[in-house]
Amino acid sequence: MRESTEQNEATNINKLCDSVPDDLPSGLPPERPQDHKIELEPGAQPTVRTQWRLTQPELQELRNQLDYLLAKGFIRPSTSPFAAPILFTPKKDGGLRMCTDYRALNRVTIKSRYPIPRTDELIDNLRGARYFSKIDLRGGYHQIRVFADDCHKTAFHDGEN
Repeated sequence: MRESTEQNEATNINKLCDSVPDDLPSGLPPERPQDHKIELEPGAQPTVRTQWRLTQPELQELRNQLDYLLAKGFIRPSTSPFAAPILFTPKKDGGLRMCTDYRALNRVTIKSRYPIPRTDELIDNLRGARYFSKIDLRGGYHQIRVFADDCHKTAFHDGEN
């Protein structure tokens, strides 16, 4: 009986895994009540930081990533008064990770008062669990939609202007 139950569970897990796409869909998720809002402190002005000089390999990687993000519908051209610089950090595989430096924007943003869960409590909640999964969240960042009225605050330099 136990072997049959475990085999049924394994079959169900395999079916579930087969139903999940290997790549995230193009475009942003639908608008939802929990879309990320960027509320600025009263009187805050748009933040503009100068783009740092990028090396030729960084400029090429920037072009590649911007082309990909545009094609997927995750970014769009902007004429926003906000502008954050782009920088790159090396990845373990030798590639380059594109980062947007939003520190200036963060300084004038009203901080969220939602408490961050404690790691030890989260681990305690796993006690007794029989199955664990892992997920590559490399592209999951793009599944958090920014509230429509706040999108212009996330503008960044494209390496050219």
